[in-house]
Amino acid sequence: MPEVASPDGTRLHVEVEGDGEPVTVFAHGLTNSCMELAAFTPMAPGTKVRFCFRGHAHSGTPEPGHYRFSDFADDLDAVAREYHATNAVGTSLGQGAITHLLARDPGRFDRIVFVMPAALDLELADHERFDRVADLLETLPVDEAIQRIVADSARVVEYDDKPWLRELDMFLWQDLNAVGVARSIREITRDVAITDRELLRKVSAPTLILCQEGDEIHPVELGHLLADLMPNAELIVLGSEDELLARLPELVARVATFLAEPV
Repeated sequence: MPEVASPDGTRLHVEVEGDGEPVTVFAHGLTNSCMELAAFTPMAPGTKVRFCFRGHAHSGTPEPGHYRFSDFADDLDAVAREYHATNAVGTSLGQGAITHLLARDPGRFDRIVFVMPAALDLELADHERFDRVADLLETLPVDEAIQRIVADSARVVEYDDKPWLRELDMFLWQDLNAVGVARSIREITRDVAITDRELLRKVSAPTLILCQEGDEIHPVELGHLLADLMPNAELIVLGSEDELLARLPELVARVATFLAEPV
């Protein structure tokens, strides 16, 4: 598989699908890998570039102090520049990295998709929840840490209601980099994607925002806020996770159509 170097030399694992225009870079969420957004790539037009952020899955693991939004944004920018990507799709952490780049350069991308946005100019409120996961990853063998994570009482309730979710988590964590993910959790949850949300008013690129009611980590209020700030944004709100899953084929097709539209 190809690799790209971030500006600080961190090795980034890359997977490329398709060819031609447009070229779209796909940026995954915290703890996951380049496979997280793979469901969106088969139908998407042109060249699709998925990669693993630093400290995640197959990419390199820099020392602590290099896991801020600016670092993840540098990863994203390095991959996008290497493949001349004009579009960007990001979920959660990936959305935050794209947003950080847009604050630097509002015209960075021609088309943007945010899936379950999580980051703007406020830190995540529940540090303890994330720190517990980092503690397990730092103190236990990775397989044992994952078993302890999935045995958490809150997760068990969720898994009992949605057995497929446990299978999805195990799939996304099959190449978990315990050291890098723990470092990422420690730093990114205490950082902000941007310091001035008003900078997003300068982003003229068409932007599609997908969010869901009832998600504490990816609050629907953030989707509404981003749609209000970005002048050419379209917001799609799903009423529940069940609705999100039921409409996933439709949403994947909508994203593909959106990315294919001429600028």
